[in-house]
Amino acid sequence: MSRGWKSPAHNINVNCISPGPIDTPGFNKVFTGEAREHASDIVPLGRVGLPEEVASAVLYLASDEAAFITGQTLAVDGGATMV
Repeated sequence: MSRGWKSPAHNINVNCISPGPIDTPGFNKVFTGEAREHASDIVPLGRVGLPEEVASAVLYLASDEAAFITGQTLAVDGGATMV
């Protein structure tokens, strides 16, 4: 959930990252073999994401370049929410 809110007194923008299937120990514990292949198949980019790709999105939203972005949910899912 993202909350479209800006605190002028504290200069805080509120946004949300919504990751898709990400190659993490938890993901790999649950999704093995055919399940992992299926997870890759449902992502338009044809693969699961990397933790670094989610981190890059977080860093962007925390940067000055995203100063005018608030109240948004950024899907970092290789296009899975488009399907």
